[in-house]
Amino acid sequence: MIPKLATAVLLAGAVAASPAAAAPGLKVILSGGFSAAYKALLPEFERSTGITVESGSGASEGEGPQTIRYQLAHGTKADVVILSGEGLAKLVEDKRIRPGSAKGLGDAALGAAVRTGDPGQEVGTADALKQAVFHAGSVVLPGSTSGQFVRDKVFPRLKLPPEVRVEMVARGTEAAEALRSGKVNLAIEPTSELVTEPGIHMIGLLPDDMQIVQTFTAAIVNDAENPQAAAQLIAFLSSDRALEALKKTGMQKPKRP
Repeated sequence: MIPKLATAVLLAGAVAASPAAAAPGLKVILSGGFSAAYKALLPEFERSTGITVESGSGASEGEGPQTIRYQLAHGTKADVVILSGEGLAKLVEDKRIRPGSAKGLGDAALGAAVRTGDPGQEVGTADALKQAVFHAGSVVLPGSTSGQFVRDKVFPRLKLPPEVRVEMVARGTEAAEALRSGKVNLAIEPTSELVTEPGIHMIGLLPDDMQIVQTFTAAIVNDAENPQAAAQLIAFLSSDRALEALKKTGMQKPKRP
């Protein structure tokens, strides 16, 4: 008969040796464009690997403490970042990303949305988009990659009248909330930040010649504490197992790796 103390020691050793107990934790910072797909996929990753993940959020681009770039520059630790390719390029310039670790996860085009119950208008041509924005009278854009593109490249081409009010907010979630609450009547941002939001609905994609398709990309941070677990997560999120989640959250398989 094994003494109780010896049994307890054996059980403790077995638990410590199990994959779930031995698996390291992982820290991720991601932008809103991939967050819906990420939330759908993360439980399966944690369940199948035993790796626990701590998730933070930040904007792909923009100014101030809400951006991923600012957070990393001011001491926030992470193993993996997930953000637009444009935002990632700046982190590469900052030498914060492990060379060769970047992997495209999903593509999202720009769409327009209105509140639930508002039929909205066609936005698939330049003239239609101009009329839709003019009819709305107020539009909100996220202050990250997509919003900067619309503000700097699309709206100048539309030659909007001065009475149209354009608001920039830090994050896509804030843009959706501004629309939902009635502060504005139209939101333009990546499809992946529109299709899963309650109280609003997407009315269409922007015209091809006024479009930016963002590739949301994962990469390992240079000073990652758990690079092996980070590589496992990126491989999982970029595998075929992620395709259904991408589709449900308004994204497509990336055209570039």
